[in-house]
Amino acid sequence: MLTKELVWLLYSQDELAAKNKQYLWHPFTQMKDYIEEEPLIIASGRGIKLFDVHGKEYYDGFSSVWLNVHGHNVPELNQAIIEQLDQVAHSTLLGMANVPSILLAEQLIRYAPEGLTKVFYSDNGATAVEISLKMAFQYWQNRGIAGKRSFITMNNAYHGDTIGATSVGAIPLYHQVYKPLLFSPYVIPYPYPYREGGDDAAVNATLDQLEQLLQEKATEIAAMIVEPVVQGASGMIIMPDGCLKKIADMLQAYDVLLIADEVATGFGRTGKMFACEHDGITPDIMAVAKGITGGYLPVAATLVKEAIYEAFYADYEEQKTFFHGHSFTGNPLGCAVALANLRLIEERQMVAEVAKKSEQLAGMLQSFADEPHVGDIRQKGLMVGIELVRDKETKEPYHWNERIGVRVCKLAREKGLLTRPLGNVIVLIPPLVSTDEELGDMVNILFESIREATREARVGVE
Repeated sequence: MLTKELVWLLYSQDELAAKNKQYLWHPFTQMKDYIEEEPLIIASGRGIKLFDVHGKEYYDGFSSVWLNVHGHNVPELNQAIIEQLDQVAHSTLLGMANVPSILLAEQLIRYAPEGLTKVFYSDNGATAVEISLKMAFQYWQNRGIAGKRSFITMNNAYHGDTIGATSVGAIPLYHQVYKPLLFSPYVIPYPYPYREGGDDAAVNATLDQLEQLLQEKATEIAAMIVEPVVQGASGMIIMPDGCLKKIADMLQAYDVLLIADEVATGFGRTGKMFACEHDGITPDIMAVAKGITGGYLPVAATLVKEAIYEAFYADYEEQKTFFHGHSFTGNPLGCAVALANLRLIEERQMVAEVAKKSEQLAGMLQSFADEPHVGDIRQKGLMVGIELVRDKETKEPYHWNERIGVRVCKLAREKGLLTRPLGNVIVLIPPLVSTDEELGDMVNILFESIREATREARVGVE
């Protein structure tokens, strides 16, 4: 572990800050704002806390971008990597295999919704989605049904930042500038009960538009991609129970594939191993990443039903091969730590524990309900979004320029909690191993930060 003392031996804190500003370009970060303040530089982690180069500790309140499961510096996960290093660090899967990749594929199929039978590896969520889209497209071509070339996505969707994944994204702030580079999917609403008159109205709007679209265009649509149960980057929007099942049934009836993007929701985060299980459905294709290695190494996978695989299984001369791959596909180090992660999830009964903790967390979050600028509290498992509004009665949002989410997260950081806002929505996605006491501490910090930030915003307007 890189200790504070080791940092001091190598570089001073001022030198690190200067090098950070001089050489690094940070993702999803306006650098003009960033370089005006002292940067947060993480030196080490243990449990669910991170430590900066000054020795200050912080709760990892967003699981280092939604992917940490067991906390940081976990002995069992560390050891899995060390043991694999004694064997081989990397070996390609192009035309050959390695031991951890085979064993991990077996375990992924064991845990996945019934009916998924094959695993195609990559290295992050966006590439897992990109592969899903290309597979769905080529599936129909390989079957000789060339007309199925289009996709359906949902408004405010986020599926990653590669070109295909961006094409099926629908958050204008992230995607609009790239529109000339992208293909254009059909877009239907993701049910948003808080903004659409409740569960029934929101679900009906989604299903009505989907059915109308399928009636008119099903013969040209290859697949629909969905963030099952929780739409993350849009602000932790929770899909009402039963909606995903109705979507899946409708797609099946019209012979359109279902792609489930479980990158954020997989591996216990929602209180089920995979979010699709809440509605008891099996997608045709499922993309997973983030929690697959417990937050240690970049591994992702695309899981498919046997029928998808069989459409590519042909004589060499037919040229139905799936011509896609990555240099680090099936990396042995990543697969080894993913196997250790899955063992820990099972040994610790993590999924059942998350379901219990989510009930405790729901009770804690009730303290926000009476706050004048908390419009909606959304939660599924250990995924939480708190939507802040300027006017609770009218649901008027804060203006982007007020940076209310940024203010809250800055205050939370000062109080010892790290998270990032999604516009006006404050996110809490703690490591799954967090105790009730630790969850309570994080909730209290957020409560104080929201109260303080909204009070400051009111004073600023007045």
